[in-house]
Amino acid sequence: MDKSSLIGIILAIIAVGVGMVAKGVSPAVLINPAAFLIIVLGTVAAVTIAFPGSDLKKVPKLFGILFKDQKSLSPQEVIGLFTGWAELARKEGLLSLEPKMNEIEDDFLKNGMSLAVDGQSADYIRDVLSEEIAAMEDRHTAGAAIFTQAGTYAPTLGVLGAVVGLIAALGNMSDTDALGHAISAAFVATLLGIFTGYVLWHPFANKLKRKSAMEAKVKEMMVEGILSILEGEAPRVLEQKLASYLPADEKRKLLNSDEGGQGDGQA
Repeated sequence: MDKSSLIGIILAIIAVGVGMVAKGVSPAVLINPAAFLIIVLGTVAAVTIAFPGSDLKKVPKLFGILFKDQKSLSPQEVIGLFTGWAELARKEGLLSLEPKMNEIEDDFLKNGMSLAVDGQSADYIRDVLSEEIAAMEDRHTAGAAIFTQAGTYAPTLGVLGAVVGLIAALGNMSDTDALGHAISAAFVATLLGIFTGYVLWHPFANKLKRKSAMEAKVKEMMVEGILSILEGEAPRVLEQKLASYLPADEKRKLLNSDEGGQGDGQA
């Protein structure tokens, strides 16, 4: 489970709740069915109008991505995997990797390695895999756009809810106490709209984009690894090439640890 999503939501609720109490506002004012109806159902309605049904069907899966850790290989695991394969390919030939195909769980990697073992050209493999990455990024962009739009609509609907509440309040100005309560309730819709828009939907969209970028980077590493093995590059050269995808400190740590290990072996 991706705990950061859940922790962030809990912290946001605590921040708003404690802040309200500190300002002398009772959290009970949030129990406003009309405001929830306008904001939640209104946002759903707006998003439904804005996107085709084929995109909306993916929303449950998108929530799963937000709250679950990705099962794809980490960059470090990709480097270790290809370094071992490069060494085996240089010793026993490219066909020696064919039995390894059954051990691969990642469909993208399995497809790419199968193309290499089958003797396809480097240009063909790069084109096929690059198109697959581009298609994946387009799907992910469409999914993130749903939450981005929800984050845009919700605050505006909050203003709409406040206007509706003020209309109701101004319709009964003879009772001062009731008027104050009605105005207070009217702004609950604005609070809910801003909260859901900028604390939930926009951050959700950003997380989806970030996870997509990370997945794309891992797949690009796989493409470079496959092509490097196809060209017969030495394991050390391949490792250095793939390490360029890592942050500077992780790259330094990886390469230094390998040099230390080689030094120990020579000693």
